[in-house]
Amino acid sequence: MSQSPIDEMPSLGIGTWQNTDPEACSNAVATALEAGYRHVDTAQAYDNEESVGEGVARADVPREDVFLATKVWIDQLAFDDVIASTEESLRKLGVDYVDLLYVHWPAGAYDPADTLAAFDELHAEGLIERIGISNFEPAQVTEAVETAEAPIFANQIECHPLLPQAELRAHCAAHDVEVVAYSPLARGEVFDVPEIRTVAEKHDVSEAQVSLAWLREKGVTAIPKATSETHVRDNWASRTLDLDDEDVARIDGIDRTARQIDPDFAPW
Repeated sequence: MSQSPIDEMPSLGIGTWQNTDPEACSNAVATALEAGYRHVDTAQAYDNEESVGEGVARADVPREDVFLATKVWIDQLAFDDVIASTEESLRKLGVDYVDLLYVHWPAGAYDPADTLAAFDELHAEGLIERIGISNFEPAQVTEAVETAEAPIFANQIECHPLLPQAELRAHCAAHDVEVVAYSPLARGEVFDVPEIRTVAEKHDVSEAQVSLAWLREKGVTAIPKATSETHVRDNWASRTLDLDDEDVARIDGIDRTARQIDPDFAPW
């Protein structure tokens, strides 16, 4: 089996959802990698795997140092479709393997036994290093852990100060499943939250950095989307922001919920 030298998933990555302009997408990925990021997240449904792959190739960073993740869409989750579509993703990305492959949603053609058997086969063949799930609720996490032969490595979910997902995070932790947060800035909503603004002013940083640092305090890996170099670097700077107990408690106490992603096929 092909082994990536990356033993752990980097705790901050760059997301690429809705980054469909080829040049902007490849530039953002290359810029992020050259700024220090080592985790890049995409998906079949984002229609940008080729651009992401170009960005990875352009950056002056060896492929084996990049933690690269993609996701299988809901209409490709039958056994043969998982295999074929993943091989196509690898071709588009221009790589021999991905570090993490997710079931994008437990919807559409998803059948735990059939779908995860295909993921296990890809894992055994060395085409994927780790198996992931995304948008899975607690009961579905348990089912996936019990069904797959290889470990379920991570559950990628919407998670941010306005959707802290405490119960789901605890359930994942109990099953040794990492949590990866998409839309970690609540698609910009965090910039308008007084509690977050207060903490940002205290530390003289952006609300984005506060939100990302709060997720890190919770043991959550965040993959904020960024296209401009300014945002790429601002998000990266969150790694050096240390929130104190008062800061965390202030954010924990936010009395507002704002789920951003809620398709009609969602499991909740």
